[in-house]
Amino acid sequence: MIWNRTTGIAPIALVFTDRRGPRIVRTLGDAAAILLRDWPSDDGEEYVTAVKACVDAIKGEIEPDEFRKRLIRAAGEAGITALTVVH
Repeated sequence: MIWNRTTGIAPIALVFTDRRGPRIVRTLGDAAAILLRDWPSDDGEEYVTAVKACVDAIKGEIEPDEFRKRLIRAAGEAGITALTVVH
């Protein structure tokens, strides 16, 4: 298995209500770190789906854009504002 943690996704700013400023997700590696270290809860259905999708995207089993959609749903479930970053 070759893990490609640098695969890019359309950037998303995740705004956590209880700490830090917004976190920008630009790669699958960024997303994995945020899901595992910064997510406020690890028991939501959408969260679990997003973690699995992140692994699947890193392994090349799903497209990064499909993972991005699941990350946005998980953010909504957790009360995290997800904003598309436009360059």
